[in-house]
Amino acid sequence: MTQVNVELPTPEAAMAFGRALGKLLRAGDLVLLAGPLGAGKTTMTRGIADGMGVSGRVSSPTFVLARVHPAGESGVPLVHVDAYRLAGDLAQLDDLDLDTELDRAAMVVEWGEGMAERLAEDHLVVRLDRRPDDVRVVTLEPHGAWVARVSAARLAG
Repeated sequence: MTQVNVELPTPEAAMAFGRALGKLLRAGDLVLLAGPLGAGKTTMTRGIADGMGVSGRVSSPTFVLARVHPAGESGVPLVHVDAYRLAGDLAQLDDLDLDTELDRAAMVVEWGEGMAERLAEDHLVVRLDRRPDDVRVVTLEPHGAWVARVSAARLAG
């Protein structure tokens, strides 16, 4: 597995990075966003949604667990999941039937690391960290087919 590290000095840079990633997404793609509170997971998701051209306002789905944003320019809907409240409960994750959504949509799961990987062998972990100077550092951890896709996309530059 090859990791890619990227520094994002501003929220605008994080949005632009998310947009570039969103343009790569297609039905069946699984992206897991990992990082502490305030690292920028929802901002990254907004950028991804913008890059996909989906409709609907993107906000943290913490209280509903999952939101579906209808397909736009890309023709692929986005399922945005916040697994924070699941606290690692795999039964609750199964109850959401996300694997059926994944067949026809791209899925971004916040706080899903350690649970949601089992939805797809091919997945991308986007690890976000916020330094004291407010710069976000993104580490991409591709799995399966994502290894070649991340290399080909040149997301780091």
